[in-house]
Amino acid sequence: MINSEIKQVMADENQNESIQKMIFSEGLVLESGQKLSHLEIAYQTYGKLSTTKDNAILICHALTGDQYVASVNPLSKKSGWWSRMVGPDLPIDTNKYFIICSNVLGSCMGTTGPRSMRLDQQTMGYWGVDFPTITIGDMVNAQKLLIDHFQINQLFAVIGGSMGGMQALQWAVSYPDRVYAVIPIATSSFHSAQNIAFNEVGRQAIFSDPDWRNGNYWRYGVIPSRGLAVARMMAHITYLSEDALNRKFGRRLQETMMGSSSLILGEMFQVESYLHYQGSNFVRRFDANSYVTITRAMDWFDLSQNYNGDLVKAFSHVQSRFCVISFSSDWLFPTSRSRAIVKALNRVGANVSFVEIVSDKGHDAFLLDEPDLDLVISGFLAGIKRQRQLKNNAS
Repeated sequence: MINSEIKQVMADENQNESIQKMIFSEGLVLESGQKLSHLEIAYQTYGKLSTTKDNAILICHALTGDQYVASVNPLSKKSGWWSRMVGPDLPIDTNKYFIICSNVLGSCMGTTGPRSMRLDQQTMGYWGVDFPTITIGDMVNAQKLLIDHFQINQLFAVIGGSMGGMQALQWAVSYPDRVYAVIPIATSSFHSAQNIAFNEVGRQAIFSDPDWRNGNYWRYGVIPSRGLAVARMMAHITYLSEDALNRKFGRRLQETMMGSSSLILGEMFQVESYLHYQGSNFVRRFDANSYVTITRAMDWFDLSQNYNGDLVKAFSHVQSRFCVISFSSDWLFPTSRSRAIVKALNRVGANVSFVEIVSDKGHDAFLLDEPDLDLVISGFLAGIKRQRQLKNNAS
């Protein structure tokens, strides 16, 4: 029996939503061998768990996402990051499925991470830069504790885009009998050298900020806001395609006087203003140490690492049905990465389908209005649900 307890905390007295948090007093042993003696997981649920507990879908969020997949974020007051996809009569239908979305380990939206208090006997205070190195596998192992609490023997599906897709793939490899279906979207089985390089530029921007204070900025009541904003701006460029940027901004100028003395140092083009807006918004909701911690976890990710570099061996025990989805204009996680996953799954005889969606919106297409994505996900879920029902009826 898991030694845990639920802690409900009201996010805002004017909000109906509450922050759901599970506390695991036994902690978690990380893949590095280090142990977190205290683990808290913040999560949200939507829909109703069936009496047989066979309709649960775990949605895994991306790098800077959170658990508010389909509800108002109490901090930003914005709608859920996938509210167009998750809800009543939507592609991931909460009338049919019980949706679980947890904040990943190492983040800053309620789950244990660098911004959490360190509750051990040796040290009191925030973890900060001393938070241990974590992996995508650690994130999944923490999620499994949450799923075990609900006494769900098998998830109907695990779905995620980008880093969420990495988690979905890790679920299929680490817990093959616990996942009926997996939908990895715009992702890869490893983080490429180019992606690591982009992450490192972002981290160096944070480290170069005078307010970084060797990661102990919280002790001084400051945050490395300039560096963190630049890191977000850099990352955001990789989430979009050139066509998307041209369509949205082109070379249009800001409404400013051409003779202004502030023109050189100011925001001359609309795309500059957009990036500055993205950066300043991000600083208000995310922690710099968490950003460093999670980007490092992504960089470490390689499903084949423990299998002598052989992805086929990594997938040798999978039991899930897969629907692998990519986007034609995604240059951060290009279609070739998805095809490599599909090829390896085919080599082990896995049940796998693959769809490349033609879109000019880049990597972020999975978060935007893409009707073809809606049709693929809803169709796949409906199809495997029918297959399982027929199989159960036959037995």
